[in-house]
Amino acid sequence: MTEIIFEFLNKIGFTHPLHPALTHIPMGMVMGAVVFRMASFLPRLKFLAKTGYHCIILGLLGVFPTAFAGYLDWQHTFGGEWEFLIILKIVLAAVLTILLAAIAFTDDPENTRFDKKTFFYILIVLVAIGLGFSGGELQYG
Repeated sequence: MTEIIFEFLNKIGFTHPLHPALTHIPMGMVMGAVVFRMASFLPRLKFLAKTGYHCIILGLLGVFPTAFAGYLDWQHTFGGEWEFLIILKIVLAAVLTILLAAIAFTDDPENTRFDKKTFFYILIVLVAIGLGFSGGELQYG
């Protein structure tokens, strides 16, 4: 199936990996969510907590097509070979998905407090950094 997809894309002139383009959706939403969450602690910017929460929802929705594209690229480029950075990315992607889902189901953007949920917001940035770094190492060495 993977080769059929990449052969089709090659025929229409798209020769790039799929995953890097899609990573901007969840990664951008994670970064935005944290910035908006932190800004919402300023008294005049409390309304930004809801924007941060919306970023969490969009980031969570973007994880699935991004992970699928990563799987396709891994099969196509690396032949499905298991190596440390691939395993690390799979683990970090799973952790990110769980954290995003936990925030999505437990956060109340109408009543933000600097609590465990805010810690989860900070944690998703660290996971996103790990994902980006390991992806860069995998692709560019």
